[in-house]
Amino acid sequence: MKSFRDKRRDNRPPAKGRAEHARPRPETAPVRSEAKQQRHETKPDDRSDPKPTPRILARRDGALPAERLPVILEVAPNADYALLDSGAGEKLEQYGPYRIVRPEGQAIWQKALPARDWDRADAIFTGDTDEEGIGRWRFPKVPLGETWPMKHDGIDYLGRFTSFRHVGVFPEQASHWDHMAAQIAAAKRPVKVLNLFGYTGLASLVAARAGAEVTHVDASKKAIGWARENQEMAGLGSKPIRWIVDDAVKFAEREERRGSRYDIILFDPPAYGRGPKGEVWQLFEDLPGLTDLCRAILTPKPLAVVLTAYSIRASFFAIHALMRDTFAGMGGTVESGELIIREQSAGRALSTSLFSRWVA
Repeated sequence: MKSFRDKRRDNRPPAKGRAEHARPRPETAPVRSEAKQQRHETKPDDRSDPKPTPRILARRDGALPAERLPVILEVAPNADYALLDSGAGEKLEQYGPYRIVRPEGQAIWQKALPARDWDRADAIFTGDTDEEGIGRWRFPKVPLGETWPMKHDGIDYLGRFTSFRHVGVFPEQASHWDHMAAQIAAAKRPVKVLNLFGYTGLASLVAARAGAEVTHVDASKKAIGWARENQEMAGLGSKPIRWIVDDAVKFAEREERRGSRYDIILFDPPAYGRGPKGEVWQLFEDLPGLTDLCRAILTPKPLAVVLTAYSIRASFFAIHALMRDTFAGMGGTVESGELIIREQSAGRALSTSLFSRWVA
Protein backbone atom coordinates (compact mmCIF):
# COMPACT_ATOMS: atom_id res chain seq x y z
CA MET A 1 0.00 0.00 0.00
CA LYS A 2 -4.06 2.25 3.28
CA SER A 3 -5.46 2.83 -0.14
CA PHE A 4 -2.53 1.19 -1.93
CA ARG A 5 -1.71 -1.24 0.81
CA ASP A 6 0.43 -3.64 -1.15
CA LYS A 7 3.51 -1.46 -0.86
CA ARG A 8 3.41 -0.61 2.81
CA ARG A 9 6.86 0.46 3.98
CA ASP A 10 8.42 1.47 7.23
CA ASN A 11 5.76 2.82 9.58
CA ARG A 12 2.80 2.67 7.23
CA PRO A 13 -0.60 2.17 8.77
CA PRO A 14 -2.19 -1.31 8.66
CA ALA A 15 -2.80 -2.50 5.15
CA LYS A 16 -6.25 -3.04 3.73
CA GLY A 17 -5.38 -6.50 2.59
CA ARG A 18 -4.59 -8.68 -0.31
CA ALA A 19 -7.92 -8.54 -2.00
CA GLU A 20 -11.07 -9.92 -3.41
CA HIS A 21 -11.48 -12.91 -5.71
CA ALA A 22 -10.99 -12.60 -9.45
CA ARG A 23 -12.28 -15.05 -12.01
CA PRO A 24 -10.54 -16.41 -15.11
CA ARG A 25 -12.94 -14.85 -17.61
CA PRO A 26 -11.61 -11.26 -17.62
CA GLU A 27 -8.11 -12.08 -16.38
CA THR A 28 -7.15 -14.51 -19.08
CA ALA A 29 -8.43 -12.51 -22.03
CA PRO A 30 -5.43 -11.82 -24.27
CA VAL A 31 -4.20 -8.25 -24.25
CA ARG A 32 -3.76 -6.82 -27.74
CA SER A 33 -1.24 -4.12 -28.35
CA GLU A 34 -3.38 -1.87 -30.59
CA ALA A 35 -3.51 1.65 -29.27
CA LYS A 36 -7.29 1.82 -29.66
CA GLN A 37 -7.95 -1.30 -27.61
CA GLN A 38 -10.22 -0.52 -24.67
CA ARG A 39 -8.53 -1.63 -21.45
CA HIS A 40 -10.50 -2.62 -18.39
CA GLU A 41 -9.27 -2.98 -14.88
CA THR A 42 -9.86 -6.61 -13.93
CA LYS A 43 -12.20 -6.76 -10.97
CA PRO A 44 -13.21 -9.67 -8.77
CA ASP A 45 -16.76 -10.95 -8.93
CA ASP A 46 -18.95 -12.24 -6.13
CA ARG A 47 -18.26 -15.94 -6.64
CA SER A 48 -15.85 -17.65 -4.31
CA ASP A 49 -12.87 -19.77 -5.24
CA PRO A 50 -12.94 -23.42 -4.26
CA LYS A 51 -12.16 -23.85 -0.58
CA PRO A 52 -8.38 -23.42 -0.43
CA THR A 53 -6.26 -26.38 0.51
CA PRO A 54 -3.29 -25.47 2.69
CA ARG A 55 -0.14 -25.64 0.61
CA ILE A 56 2.09 -28.48 1.71
CA LEU A 57 5.71 -27.40 1.71
CA ALA A 58 8.66 -29.76 1.69
CA ARG A 59 12.34 -29.25 1.06
CA ARG A 60 13.03 -29.85 -2.60
CA ASP A 61 15.51 -32.35 -3.96
CA GLY A 62 18.40 -31.29 -6.13
CA ALA A 63 21.48 -29.14 -5.79
CA LEU A 64 21.04 -25.68 -4.36
CA PRO A 65 21.60 -22.80 -6.78
CA ALA A 66 24.94 -21.06 -6.68
CA GLU A 67 25.02 -18.05 -4.39
CA ARG A 68 26.38 -14.53 -4.46
CA LEU A 69 26.25 -12.41 -1.34
CA PRO A 70 26.26 -9.89 0.03
CA VAL A 71 25.19 -7.91 -3.02
CA ILE A 72 24.63 -4.19 -2.55
CA LEU A 73 22.53 -2.67 -5.33
CA GLU A 74 23.00 1.08 -5.36
CA VAL A 75 21.06 3.98 -6.83
CA ALA A 76 23.18 7.09 -7.33
CA PRO A 77 21.90 10.67 -7.70
CA ASN A 78 20.72 11.50 -11.20
CA ALA A 79 18.63 14.06 -13.04
CA ASP A 80 15.38 12.29 -12.18
CA TYR A 81 15.99 11.60 -8.50
CA ALA A 82 18.58 12.37 -5.84
CA LEU A 83 18.93 11.81 -2.11
CA LEU A 84 20.37 15.24 -1.40
CA ASP A 85 21.07 14.80 2.32
CA SER A 86 19.92 12.87 5.37
CA GLY A 87 20.29 12.84 9.12
CA ALA A 88 18.54 13.47 12.44
CA GLY A 89 15.73 11.13 11.40
CA GLU A 90 14.94 12.85 8.09
CA LYS A 91 15.87 12.76 4.42
CA LEU A 92 15.99 15.53 1.84
CA GLU A 93 15.20 14.33 -1.68
CA GLN A 94 14.96 15.88 -5.13
CA TYR A 95 12.14 14.43 -7.25
CA GLY A 96 12.27 16.17 -10.59
CA PRO A 97 11.41 19.82 -9.92
CA TYR A 98 10.57 19.38 -6.24
CA ARG A 99 12.65 19.22 -3.08
CA ILE A 100 10.94 17.05 -0.46
CA VAL A 101 11.58 16.37 3.24
CA ARG A 102 10.34 13.09 4.76
CA PRO A 103 11.03 11.11 7.94
CA GLU A 104 13.78 8.47 7.79
CA GLY A 105 14.28 6.43 10.94
CA GLN A 106 17.57 4.91 9.77
CA ALA A 107 19.24 8.30 9.33
CA ILE A 108 20.70 8.34 12.85
CA TRP A 109 23.71 10.43 11.80
CA GLN A 110 23.83 14.22 11.52
CA LYS A 111 22.82 16.26 8.50
CA ALA A 112 25.66 17.30 6.21
CA LEU A 113 23.97 20.23 4.48
CA PRO A 114 23.23 23.51 6.29
CA ALA A 115 19.71 24.40 7.40
CA ARG A 116 19.27 26.83 4.50
CA ASP A 117 19.36 23.91 2.03
CA TRP A 118 16.68 22.04 3.97
CA ASP A 119 14.64 25.23 4.29
CA ARG A 120 14.32 25.37 0.50
CA ALA A 121 11.99 22.34 0.54
CA ASP A 122 8.82 22.50 -1.55
CA ALA A 123 7.01 19.85 0.49
CA ILE A 124 7.49 18.55 4.02
CA PHE A 125 5.73 15.51 5.45
CA THR A 126 4.34 16.38 8.86
CA GLY A 127 2.30 13.36 9.90
CA ASP A 128 -0.15 15.52 11.81
CA THR A 129 -3.40 13.92 10.62
CA ASP A 130 -4.84 10.50 9.88
CA GLU A 131 -7.02 11.77 7.06
CA GLU A 132 -6.75 10.54 3.49
CA GLY A 133 -5.36 12.84 0.82
CA ILE A 134 -2.44 15.22 1.19
CA GLY A 135 -3.27 16.52 4.66
CA ARG A 136 0.00 15.24 6.10
CA TRP A 137 2.06 17.48 3.87
CA ARG A 138 3.08 21.10 4.41
CA PHE A 139 4.04 23.27 1.45
CA PRO A 140 6.26 26.15 2.62
CA LYS A 141 6.34 27.97 -0.73
CA VAL A 142 3.13 27.47 -2.71
CA PRO A 143 0.38 24.88 -2.31
CA LEU A 144 1.02 21.90 -4.56
CA GLY A 145 -1.48 19.48 -6.01
CA GLU A 146 -1.62 15.79 -5.24
CA THR A 147 0.35 14.87 -8.36
CA TRP A 148 3.27 16.25 -10.32
CA PRO A 149 5.09 15.06 -13.48
CA MET A 150 8.16 12.89 -13.01
CA LYS A 151 10.50 10.78 -15.13
CA HIS A 152 12.49 7.59 -14.73
CA ASP A 153 14.95 6.82 -17.50
CA GLY A 154 12.75 8.55 -20.05
CA ILE A 155 9.47 7.09 -18.74
CA ASP A 156 7.02 9.77 -17.67
CA TYR A 157 4.86 9.11 -14.63
CA LEU A 158 3.07 10.98 -11.86
CA GLY A 159 4.62 11.56 -8.47
CA ARG A 160 2.05 11.79 -5.67
CA PHE A 161 1.84 13.26 -2.21
CA THR A 162 0.09 10.50 -0.27
CA SER A 163 -1.15 10.66 3.29
CA PHE A 164 1.33 7.97 4.31
CA ARG A 165 4.46 9.98 3.40
CA HIS A 166 5.14 8.07 0.18
CA VAL A 167 5.28 9.64 -3.25
CA GLY A 168 4.12 6.89 -5.61
CA VAL A 169 7.51 5.46 -6.48
CA PHE A 170 10.40 3.75 -4.70
CA PRO A 171 13.54 4.88 -6.55
CA GLU A 172 15.79 2.26 -4.93
CA GLN A 173 14.00 -0.35 -7.07
CA ALA A 174 15.66 1.09 -10.18
CA SER A 175 18.47 -1.46 -9.84
CA HIS A 176 15.95 -4.29 -10.21
CA TRP A 177 14.21 -2.54 -13.09
CA ASP A 178 17.45 -2.12 -15.04
CA HIS A 179 18.40 -5.76 -14.44
CA MET A 180 14.97 -6.94 -15.60
CA ALA A 181 15.00 -4.78 -18.74
CA ALA A 182 18.42 -6.17 -19.68
CA GLN A 183 17.17 -9.75 -19.26
CA ILE A 184 14.12 -9.08 -21.43
CA ALA A 185 16.25 -7.55 -24.17
CA ALA A 186 18.83 -10.34 -24.04
CA ALA A 187 16.22 -13.11 -24.22
CA LYS A 188 15.43 -12.31 -27.87
CA ARG A 189 12.08 -14.06 -27.51
CA PRO A 190 8.64 -13.23 -26.08
CA VAL A 191 8.89 -12.74 -22.31
CA LYS A 192 6.01 -12.80 -19.82
CA VAL A 193 6.43 -10.83 -16.59
CA LEU A 194 4.29 -11.10 -13.44
CA ASN A 195 4.48 -8.16 -11.04
CA LEU A 196 2.83 -9.06 -7.71
CA PHE A 197 2.10 -6.27 -5.21
CA GLY A 198 2.77 -4.01 -8.18
CA TYR A 199 1.79 -0.64 -6.63
CA THR A 200 1.73 2.24 -9.12
CA GLY A 201 3.39 0.40 -11.93
CA LEU A 202 6.91 1.67 -12.68
CA ALA A 203 8.35 -1.85 -12.82
CA SER A 204 5.53 -2.92 -15.13
CA LEU A 205 6.11 0.04 -17.42
CA VAL A 206 9.86 -0.65 -17.58
CA ALA A 207 9.16 -4.29 -18.47
CA ALA A 208 6.57 -3.39 -21.10
CA ARG A 209 8.85 -0.81 -22.71
CA ALA A 210 11.57 -3.46 -22.89
CA GLY A 211 9.21 -5.68 -24.88
CA ALA A 212 7.59 -7.97 -22.31
CA GLU A 213 3.94 -8.91 -21.90
CA VAL A 214 3.12 -7.87 -18.32
CA THR A 215 0.58 -8.93 -15.73
CA HIS A 216 0.40 -6.41 -12.87
CA VAL A 217 -1.43 -7.44 -9.68
CA ASP A 218 -2.28 -5.28 -6.69
CA ALA A 219 -5.11 -5.60 -4.18
CA SER A 220 -5.70 -1.85 -4.15
CA LYS A 221 -8.09 -0.49 -6.72
CA LYS A 222 -6.66 2.98 -6.15
CA ALA A 223 -3.10 1.83 -6.84
CA ILE A 224 -4.22 0.13 -10.06
CA GLY A 225 -5.92 3.35 -11.11
CA TRP A 226 -2.71 5.27 -10.52
CA ALA A 227 -0.74 2.65 -12.45
CA ARG A 228 -3.03 2.95 -15.46
CA GLU A 229 -2.67 6.75 -15.31
CA ASN A 230 1.09 6.27 -15.37
CA GLN A 231 0.81 4.01 -18.41
CA GLU A 232 -1.00 6.73 -20.34
CA MET A 233 1.36 9.42 -19.00
CA ALA A 234 4.31 7.37 -20.27
CA GLY A 235 2.82 7.02 -23.74
CA LEU A 236 2.79 3.23 -23.33
CA GLY A 237 -0.96 2.74 -23.74
CA SER A 238 -0.46 0.31 -26.61
CA LYS A 239 1.81 -1.99 -24.60
CA PRO A 240 0.38 -5.34 -23.42
CA ILE A 241 -0.20 -4.85 -19.68
CA ARG A 242 -3.01 -6.51 -17.73
CA TRP A 243 -3.95 -4.44 -14.67
CA ILE A 244 -5.54 -6.76 -12.10
CA VAL A 245 -7.11 -5.92 -8.74
CA ASP A 246 -6.65 -9.08 -6.68
CA ASP A 247 -5.05 -10.79 -3.74
CA ALA A 248 -1.53 -11.77 -4.83
CA VAL A 249 -1.59 -15.25 -3.27
CA LYS A 250 -5.04 -16.14 -4.57
CA PHE A 251 -4.14 -14.90 -8.02
CA ALA A 252 -0.96 -17.01 -8.07
CA GLU A 253 -2.90 -20.05 -6.90
CA ARG A 254 -5.38 -19.66 -9.75
CA GLU A 255 -2.57 -19.19 -12.25
CA GLU A 256 -1.07 -22.46 -11.05
CA ARG A 257 -4.39 -24.27 -11.54
CA ARG A 258 -4.92 -22.68 -14.96
CA GLY A 259 -1.44 -23.56 -16.17
CA SER A 260 -0.45 -19.91 -16.72
CA ARG A 261 3.31 -19.45 -16.63
CA TYR A 262 5.77 -16.55 -16.47
CA ASP A 263 9.43 -15.97 -17.34
CA ILE A 264 10.08 -13.26 -14.74
CA ILE A 265 8.25 -12.78 -11.44
CA LEU A 266 8.63 -9.77 -9.17
CA PHE A 267 7.09 -9.86 -5.71
CA ASP A 268 7.35 -7.21 -3.05
CA PRO A 269 5.06 -8.17 -0.16
CA PRO A 270 4.42 -6.06 2.94
CA ALA A 271 5.27 -7.29 6.40
CA TYR A 272 1.58 -7.41 7.31
CA GLY A 273 -1.71 -6.94 5.51
CA ARG A 274 -5.42 -7.51 6.02
CA GLY A 275 -7.89 -7.91 3.20
CA PRO A 276 -11.49 -6.68 2.86
CA LYS A 277 -12.79 -10.23 3.19
CA GLY A 278 -10.71 -11.01 6.26
CA GLU A 279 -7.59 -12.23 4.46
CA VAL A 280 -4.53 -11.86 6.63
CA TRP A 281 -0.96 -11.73 5.36
CA GLN A 282 1.89 -12.35 7.81
CA LEU A 283 5.20 -12.23 5.98
CA PHE A 284 7.11 -14.80 8.03
CA GLU A 285 4.17 -17.22 7.95
CA ASP A 286 3.04 -16.74 4.35
CA LEU A 287 6.19 -15.90 2.41
CA PRO A 288 7.42 -19.52 2.07
CA GLY A 289 4.15 -20.58 0.43
CA LEU A 290 4.09 -17.65 -1.96
CA THR A 291 7.72 -18.21 -2.91
CA ASP A 292 6.89 -21.84 -3.65
CA LEU A 293 3.94 -20.71 -5.76
CA CYS A 294 6.21 -18.42 -7.74
CA ARG A 295 8.41 -21.36 -8.65
CA ALA A 296 5.33 -23.37 -9.64
CA ILE A 297 4.17 -20.78 -12.18
CA LEU A 298 7.47 -20.32 -13.99
CA THR A 299 7.89 -21.27 -17.64
CA PRO A 300 10.18 -24.20 -18.57
CA LYS A 301 12.90 -21.66 -19.42
CA PRO A 302 12.48 -18.91 -16.83
CA LEU A 303 14.73 -15.90 -16.44
CA ALA A 304 14.40 -14.62 -12.86
CA VAL A 305 12.39 -14.32 -9.66
CA VAL A 306 12.95 -11.18 -7.58
CA LEU A 307 11.86 -10.82 -3.94
CA THR A 308 12.10 -7.52 -2.06
CA ALA A 309 11.36 -7.27 1.67
CA TYR A 310 10.80 -3.98 3.47
CA SER A 311 10.54 -3.30 7.18
CA ILE A 312 11.20 -6.77 8.51
CA ARG A 313 13.29 -7.73 11.52
CA ALA A 314 15.50 -10.20 9.74
CA SER A 315 18.77 -10.48 7.90
CA PHE A 316 18.89 -10.95 4.16
CA PHE A 317 20.39 -14.35 4.99
CA ALA A 318 16.88 -15.50 5.95
CA ILE A 319 15.28 -14.76 2.57
CA HIS A 320 18.49 -15.89 0.84
CA ALA A 321 18.17 -19.35 2.41
CA LEU A 322 14.46 -19.46 1.55
CA MET A 323 15.12 -18.65 -2.10
CA ARG A 324 17.96 -21.18 -2.42
CA ASP A 325 15.84 -23.94 -0.89
CA THR A 326 12.84 -23.05 -3.05
CA PHE A 327 14.84 -23.10 -6.29
CA ALA A 328 16.84 -26.23 -5.52
CA GLY A 329 17.34 -28.34 -8.61
CA MET A 330 16.84 -25.43 -11.02
CA GLY A 331 20.44 -24.30 -11.32
CA GLY A 332 21.14 -20.61 -11.66
CA THR A 333 22.29 -18.29 -8.89
CA VAL A 334 20.63 -16.68 -5.90
CA GLU A 335 21.90 -13.15 -5.26
CA SER A 336 20.94 -11.48 -1.98
CA GLY A 337 21.71 -8.32 -0.09
CA GLU A 338 20.37 -4.79 0.29
CA LEU A 339 19.03 -2.00 -1.86
CA ILE A 340 20.64 1.32 -1.00
CA ILE A 341 20.47 4.93 -2.12
CA ARG A 342 23.74 6.85 -2.24
CA GLU A 343 23.50 10.28 -0.66
CA GLN A 344 24.72 13.28 -2.67
CA SER A 345 25.91 15.49 0.19
CA ALA A 346 28.32 13.24 2.10
CA GLY A 347 28.22 10.00 0.10
CA ARG A 348 26.59 7.98 2.87
CA ALA A 349 24.52 4.91 1.97
CA LEU A 350 20.88 4.78 3.07
CA SER A 351 19.66 1.19 3.19
CA THR A 352 16.02 0.84 2.17
CA SER A 353 15.25 -2.89 1.96
CA LEU A 354 16.47 -6.46 1.72
CA PHE A 355 16.27 -8.44 -1.48
CA SER A 356 16.94 -11.88 -2.88
CA ARG A 357 16.70 -12.86 -6.52
CA TRP A 358 17.09 -16.13 -8.36
CA VAL A 359 18.62 -15.70 -11.81
CA ALA A 360 18.61 -18.59 -14.25
